[in-house]
Amino acid sequence: MPKAMKIGYDALIEAARREITELEPEQVMAAMDGGGIVIIDVRDIREIEREGRIPGSFHCPRGMLEFWIDPGSPYFKPVFGEQKRFVFHCALDWRSALSTQTAQRMGLENVAHMKGGFKAWRDADGPVEMVAAEA
Repeated sequence: MPKAMKIGYDALIEAARREITELEPEQVMAAMDGGGIVIIDVRDIREIEREGRIPGSFHCPRGMLEFWIDPGSPYFKPVFGEQKRFVFHCALDWRSALSTQTAQRMGLENVAHMKGGFKAWRDADGPVEMVAAEA
């Protein structure tokens, strides 16, 4: 049997939730109309190809987050330099809670995460677009 962790994933997620702003899918939908937000999808590309994505969202794989956010990184993505609100999401909201906490700690301003993730988005009848698998 594997050794127990000092702190488990669930405790990390709960700690992140205490530090970040959580938005309901309906709040994100309403904010999309104004154009002042960038929705950041941290799911794996296979999840996006299988389930679709929020139209206009930006895909940032969880494993590249820190490198794409930091302007000092050779992997920096200009989208993270925009003066907009960044709303992170994943499938359920675990990875996005941790991603939002990380982005906030790194100094990215005006960040939040979507409570319930892509599942909650679909359940709230949010728009979804399908993405063709890359060859």
